[in-house]
Amino acid sequence: MAALTVKEIVQATKGELIKGDQEALIHGVTIDSRKVKSGELFIPLVGERFDGHSFIGEVLLHGAGGILCDRSKYEAETIDEEQCVILVDDTLKAMHILAKYYMSKFDIPVIGVTGSTGKTSTKDMIYAVLSKKYNVLRNQGNFNNHIGLPLTMFQMEKDHEVAVFEMGMSGFGEIDLLAELVRPKIAVISNIGLSHIEHLGSQENIMKAKMEITNYFQKGSRLIVNGDDAYLAKLQQKEFEFNIIYIGVYGRYNYIAENIQDLGEYGSQFDLWIGSRNYSFKLKVPGKHNIYNALMAIAIGVEMDVEMSFIQEALEEFGGSKMRLNIMMTKEGIKIINDAYNASPDSMVSAISVLDKMIANRKIACLGDMLEMGEYTERGHYQVGAEIMNRQKIDMLVTVGSSAQHIAKGAKEHGFNEEQIFLCQDNHEAIEILKGILKHGDAVLIKGSRGMKMEEIVEYIQERS
Repeated sequence: MAALTVKEIVQATKGELIKGDQEALIHGVTIDSRKVKSGELFIPLVGERFDGHSFIGEVLLHGAGGILCDRSKYEAETIDEEQCVILVDDTLKAMHILAKYYMSKFDIPVIGVTGSTGKTSTKDMIYAVLSKKYNVLRNQGNFNNHIGLPLTMFQMEKDHEVAVFEMGMSGFGEIDLLAELVRPKIAVISNIGLSHIEHLGSQENIMKAKMEITNYFQKGSRLIVNGDDAYLAKLQQKEFEFNIIYIGVYGRYNYIAENIQDLGEYGSQFDLWIGSRNYSFKLKVPGKHNIYNALMAIAIGVEMDVEMSFIQEALEEFGGSKMRLNIMMTKEGIKIINDAYNASPDSMVSAISVLDKMIANRKIACLGDMLEMGEYTERGHYQVGAEIMNRQKIDMLVTVGSSAQHIAKGAKEHGFNEEQIFLCQDNHEAIEILKGILKHGDAVLIKGSRGMKMEEIVEYIQERS
């Protein structure tokens, strides 16, 4: 982070400096009392189960450069006179205001990425492509919400040339807040699925919420969308002042993938058409959905003037995002597809398709609950089970959680061998089942929603080797 004076922070947040030197320099921002570094500004946030103000004394002992404190929670006796204290009415809102002010000091293009599934892989592919030409800032892990995104913004340095920000949401107004903070000039919507439908009620509403990413567009801004998505395909250029760029496989788009060759666990190959120009691409990350992600990244690369040879090189080198279809081999010869980061019906089917194409003696799907699906919970899980039998060739099915039992039901009622279905309530039960059935030469897919923490199962399989 480029240094800010305490005076700047006070003015930006309209706070009140009650202790310390207004000319003192702040060299970073943190909300984690355990990781505070000398010279950083500590912002204590208040959550349902915690209050960062409880750790102010501890933070100051570690050399924090200042505290942005809720005036209603300020306790003078915990703070020495020489330490900087700024009082505000709401620390979260003040952090947002300060992040926006800090971002305004940099005149660089910002790219926003959202979608029901695939947004992290798409963001990481975009990062890989742009990094061939630019110094790029991106958010890490799950830093894609109203807390993580501002913290990422504070990581901006003077030598950054582009920023790529993933934006997550679970309801209306959340993407609007993030878009208002960073004001993207280019945005990507990967698809409109069922994730978070429990809060929004319909895919039409999910579409509206995702489109909030364009709320602060200006004339000439660009929105890149998947033209093969049933909802995004309805967007009409004539209805918007900004430009819409379409990518896809099945239509006449700005960027089209043709002659697709599925190489199973080794990725895929395809030809890219941009108008009358044709280019060859190879991906080592498996799954057709990654072709769509790659098309988004290609479109961004072209829009940002990256040479096509560099785009091709970046995508061929791309190895995937953490816990998203990561394929690994254990010492005892078991292939693991670690896709434990999150799950929705669409991403479940994509992952099952990857498992189906694996080279293995037996293929085992270990699938957990898909959360936040509301009234679609039973139907969504059942349809995943039906897909296992209807379109895929899976030898065994292990379900984890109460909702995932409907996956088992869907598979069974569509002809899957009941003797090869194992129902588990939690990860511990699933591990006990896998202890008894895993053998050399097997391939096992581990996938479920983030709240299921199914990486615990992945860790067991790795450690037993």
